[in-house]
Amino acid sequence: MKGLSSPLQEFFKKGDVLLLLLCLFASGYGILLIFSATRSSQNDREVIIQCIAVLLGVLIYILLTFVDFQLFVEKNWKWLFAFGVVFILLLLTPFGKTIGGNRNWLSFPFLPVNIQPNEVVKIPFILLLSLQITKIQQDGRDISSFPALIQMGGFTAFMLGLIAGICGDMGMCVVYSFIFIVTMWSAGVKVRWFVLGISAIVIGFLVVWFLILPNTEAWDSLYLVKRFRVLFDHNYDPQGIGFQQTRSILAIGSGQIFGKGFLQGNMTQSAYESTLPARDTDFIFAVCGEEFGMVGCLLLLLILSLIILRCMWVSRHANSPFYSYVSMGMAGMLIVQIAANVGMCLFVFPVMGLTLPFISYGGSSIVTLYAAMGIVSSAKARTLPSWLRDRNHPSY
Repeated sequence: MKGLSSPLQEFFKKGDVLLLLLCLFASGYGILLIFSATRSSQNDREVIIQCIAVLLGVLIYILLTFVDFQLFVEKNWKWLFAFGVVFILLLLTPFGKTIGGNRNWLSFPFLPVNIQPNEVVKIPFILLLSLQITKIQQDGRDISSFPALIQMGGFTAFMLGLIAGICGDMGMCVVYSFIFIVTMWSAGVKVRWFVLGISAIVIGFLVVWFLILPNTEAWDSLYLVKRFRVLFDHNYDPQGIGFQQTRSILAIGSGQIFGKGFLQGNMTQSAYESTLPARDTDFIFAVCGEEFGMVGCLLLLLILSLIILRCMWVSRHANSPFYSYVSMGMAGMLIVQIAANVGMCLFVFPVMGLTLPFISYGGSSIVTLYAAMGIVSSAKARTLPSWLRDRNHPSY
C-alpha cells in the first residue's frame, strides 16, 4: 500500500485533479442518461461497459500524467505517425466493420467491444501537429510563411485523405480540420490565412452546390446533399433523411424547462428504437432535453464548457509551446464535437455521426477522451511558477 500511495500522492500534488473531477462529473451524468436511454431494452450491457471504460480511463489519465510527452514525441514521432496510419489501414482488413454507412470500426474476436481507430488517432495527430509547429518555431522560421503552412497543412491533408478514403467519415474529417485550425490559431498564424482558407472553402462549397451538383443526374439521390437540404427544409423527407433529427427535436421540445423527470420521458422510455433513434449515442442530448429539460441541458453544457476552459487554462500556463499547442488542440477537439453533436440534435447541423464527449455511450471514445485529458494533466504537472513564466511565450 505504501508503494501505491506514493505515486497517488505525487499525482494529487502535480496532476490536474480539478480536470479529472470535471471529467468524472460529466461521465457520471452520461452514465445516468445511458441508463435511462437503454432501460427499455432491459439490458445493462451499455451501462456496464461505460462504467468499465471510465474506470480504465481514470487509470490511464493518472498514468499519462507522469509521462513527459514532449520528450516522448520528439524521440518516437516516426513510430507515432506509423501507428496512426497503420491503425486506420487495419480497417481495410477483415477486422474492419461498417456501421451506419462508414467503415469506422475494428471488431476483434478477443475483445467484447468494437474500437474506432479515428477516435484513437486524434491523439497522435494532435501530438505530431504540435511537434511540427514547435520545430518550425525552434528553427527560426515564420509560422505564417507559405512553406511552413504547406508542411503543416500537408500532414493534415494526408490524414484527412486517409480517413475520407478508407472510412468515408466526413464528420471525423470536420473534427480533424477544426483541431488544425485551433492549433494554428494558438500558434500565431496570421489572420489573413484563416480568411483566405475560409473564403476558399465557402466559395468551393457554393460552386459545387449551385453549379456542379445540380448538373449531375445523381443530384437528388446524393446522401450528403440530402443531409444539407433537410436543414433548410424540415419538411423535406421527414420520414427518411430527416427522421432522426425530427424525433430528436420533438423529444427536446417536449421536455420544456425542467423536463419530464428521470426515467419519465415518453420517447426515451419507448420500447421501439424508431421512437428516438440512437438515443444512447448520437442523440443522447435529446434524452437529456426530454427528461431534464432546458435546465438539464444547460447544466450538461456548463460541465463540458468547464472542461474546455480548463484545457485552455493549462495551455496558457504551459511550460513550453509544445504543451500549449497540445492542450489547445484537445480543447479544439472537444469544442467541435460538442457543437456538432448538439447542433445535430437541434436540427441546425447535418447528422455527422459524432458523439457527445464524455456523455454518449462508447468505450473507445471514453478511454480516448480520458487519455487526451491525461495528456493535458501531464502539461499541467509541468507548468512553471508565475515568476518564471516568459511573457513572450506564444501562449500568452
